[in-house]
Amino acid sequence: MRGMQGTVATYDAATRSGTLLLDDGTELAFPARAFDASGLRLLRLGQRLRVDTDAAGEVVRVTLPTMA
Repeated sequence: MRGMQGTVATYDAATRSGTLLLDDGTELAFPARAFDASGLRLLRLGQRLRVDTDAAGEVVRVTLPTMA
């Protein structure tokens, strides 16, 4: 799995999916299953997230970033 960080650009609570604006400026969509895997209950625009992708580049989970 590959991890990246970004901010929530869009989020639809009804579908539990949305898009992130990654640190490099690209947008990355995340599906409901990635949000469901997070354990989070809601997201807000501008919230900072970590996103994990599989080998094919598909988002598998969004989580809150951890501080080192």
